[in-house]
Amino acid sequence: MSSLKVIAVDLDGTLTLTDTLHEEVLALVCIKPFMLLLLPFWLIRGVAHLKSNVAENSVLDVATLPYNVPFIDWLKEQKASGKKIVLCTAANERIAQAVYKHFDFFDGVIASDEYTNLKSKNKRNALQNKYGEQGYDYAGNSSADLEVWAGASQAIVVNANERVLAKASEFATVSQIFPSENPDVLDWIRALRLHQWLKNLLLFVPLLAAHQFGNFQSLVPLIIAFFSFSLCASSVYIINDLLDLESDRNHPRKKNRPFASAKLPITLGVVVAPLLIGVSIALGTIVGSAFLVVLLLYLLLTVAYSLVLKRLVLVDCLTLATLYTVRIIAGAAVVSVSLSFWLLAFSVFLFLSLAFVKRYAELLVQTQEGKSAANGRGYVVSDASLLQTFGVSSGYISALVVVLYVLSEDVFSLYAQPIVILLMLPILLFWVSWVWLKAARGDMHDDPIVFALKDKASLLVAGFTAAVFVYAANGMAF
Repeated sequence: MSSLKVIAVDLDGTLTLTDTLHEEVLALVCIKPFMLLLLPFWLIRGVAHLKSNVAENSVLDVATLPYNVPFIDWLKEQKASGKKIVLCTAANERIAQAVYKHFDFFDGVIASDEYTNLKSKNKRNALQNKYGEQGYDYAGNSSADLEVWAGASQAIVVNANERVLAKASEFATVSQIFPSENPDVLDWIRALRLHQWLKNLLLFVPLLAAHQFGNFQSLVPLIIAFFSFSLCASSVYIINDLLDLESDRNHPRKKNRPFASAKLPITLGVVVAPLLIGVSIALGTIVGSAFLVVLLLYLLLTVAYSLVLKRLVLVDCLTLATLYTVRIIAGAAVVSVSLSFWLLAFSVFLFLSLAFVKRYAELLVQTQEGKSAANGRGYVVSDASLLQTFGVSSGYISALVVVLYVLSEDVFSLYAQPIVILLMLPILLFWVSWVWLKAARGDMHDDPIVFALKDKASLLVAGFTAAVFVYAANGMAF
């Protein structure tokens, strides 16, 4: 262990597992998206000028950042043993000062200002001017830190890849290593929300509703459309996660999402999301122009939801219900069937109920956490009871739509025993009530659709529903 009393600590990728500049740019997208156009002009005047302007115009809550807990615990031990801990970062001084104040073990802070980007040689010079040649130990993580380690007494390598770790030993004596956690396949599965792809089975509903069960010719374009929609949805999930970092980090479960926890770097998300959109559109082009139009509408609506609509009270739930229904419309566009008014009305009311369930469950969590409002949303916890009323009413209205459908003339051309469909009334009323009961008990931890796919009672309801419609279509008279 070094006998020196100064440990200089890098911020981005070392003390915190993320890059604060990237975080600030995303925060800028949320509050002042038009300022993205100014980034190239700020960069022309230098990286330090860019960082200064981004920090000035964005709002970043450093308390929610994902920090390197084992490394911080070690720093606290060093502080207790008499070491002087200094935050030395290329991040702008505004962010550095905020982080410095957030922790109680720092003795000083050295950071970039509007004119100097404190990185590599500039950081080494700043440390040497203050503490002398080899007058400090330095904790860093990237190739830019090699120059700083060259002037340090000892290197503390934190969250670095193997190449940087090998190089660090060539520049200084490595006294401590805090290994990085590389992302795995499960992290990407969670980021892409592959389980949410099950929602896109709604594309097959129009084919089933039109009783074209034997239309195998339509299955191939439907399968391609399914993957097109799913890739598009995954891209938007990534975008939403990137724009919702602070809100997710304030949530007891969402804080563990790959981007919120920094298991996946922001830069990868920024690259992967548009690639997924490109592949999705390419597949949509194969399916046909009608489907492609609906796909692009879905994409625009989901992006609008991520940027603005999710923060608008009630509008967010109406948008979610619309997005579910758009999937059904997309399926109809693939197989070229006309959608009935009854199917659309039923889906809108049922999915609106499920959207309210989602928000209600989130507010319940905020209540249990002792918070007064849902972070990043327009609701306060006192809205929960009213959302419950809205949601249960919407679900029951969807059951009423089924009854009206059975009494309409449309049903006689499709079903041999249409009266049997009335059995759906108690089944649907039970399921809507069951979902809301589970939500009220605090058991709605997932998206309602995902919950239904895991819930035994919901699976039984799905089985009974299928049996009812099969018998109504082909059954013998009572």
